[in-house]
Amino acid sequence: MESLIFSVSAVLPIILTVAVGYVIRRMNMIDDSVAKVVNRLVFCVFLPVLIFLNIYKIESITNIDVKYIIFAAAAVVAIFLAGIPLVMLITKSGERRGPLLQSIFRSNYALIGLPLAQSLFGSEGLACAALLSAVGIPLFNILAVISLSIFRDGGEKPSVKKILLDIFKNPLIDAIAAGLCVLGARLVLEKFGVAFRLSDMTPIFKALEYLADLATPLALLMLGAQFSFSAVSELRRELIFGVLTRSVAVPLLGLGIAYIFFGNVFRGAEFAALVAVFSTPVAVSSVPMAQEMDADTSLAGQLVVWTTPVSAITVFVATFLLKSAGIF
Repeated sequence: MESLIFSVSAVLPIILTVAVGYVIRRMNMIDDSVAKVVNRLVFCVFLPVLIFLNIYKIESITNIDVKYIIFAAAAVVAIFLAGIPLVMLITKSGERRGPLLQSIFRSNYALIGLPLAQSLFGSEGLACAALLSAVGIPLFNILAVISLSIFRDGGEKPSVKKILLDIFKNPLIDAIAAGLCVLGARLVLEKFGVAFRLSDMTPIFKALEYLADLATPLALLMLGAQFSFSAVSELRRELIFGVLTRSVAVPLLGLGIAYIFFGNVFRGAEFAALVAVFSTPVAVSSVPMAQEMDADTSLAGQLVVWTTPVSAITVFVATFLLKSAGIF
């Protein structure tokens, strides 16, 4: 019961915020053009700042057992590769294939995954999840750019140069690179006894935190504003596939393989981080990214909306089974 309450508590604020955005749109307080502009701001400004701060706030990268990080990264790549032929079978629309592929491999790690890991295994779980984020978040975003690029323009054969250019131009990936550079510089300075941090520059750091705090609520509000129940019937095939794959198949495969082959290797805190990777819903940032890369924004939004409540059940089942197996 405790796990169920936590799962519901984790996703209910997201659902309610999306609902508020939907109501605001129905009251004609904003229109589609405003939603697109705000989505662009979220993608180009607020989310990059949030990701930069999440990476920069990692306390230490020493004494890390990287086995669970390597497993998580390899599993995500394998899921991504397996998803390509599957989405090509499910839909013929190039605009829909990219968002659908994102729904298979890309979890809401930053928004739900990190606090989920902390709830499952305390500060140790959060530490493992934060370290994994330094690899997982860049990987998610690079694969997202690739997934939206290879099916762009009606499924035309993509140019490797164009894909690489899209990756380097992506604000989220640029933020990750900046965060890793600044984090590395901070750790090097600490070795020489210099304890300078960005947080010492209080006005600048506070401004960055203000911008980061806007990312999640604005993304969710615009998701609700662009949501349409009328689109459900048209997208039924893709939605059923995306929700079942993200919320059932991926957690079952990812956590199942981890337990069968590495149950005696990974610690409970590391399993908490893996639950955060495989059991959380589709990332909210997949919607503004789909918009920026001319993919089906409606499908991307619908997948976020419908995988979010289903993930409460997924997290509960995963937590219950891992507790029963003595992992937690």
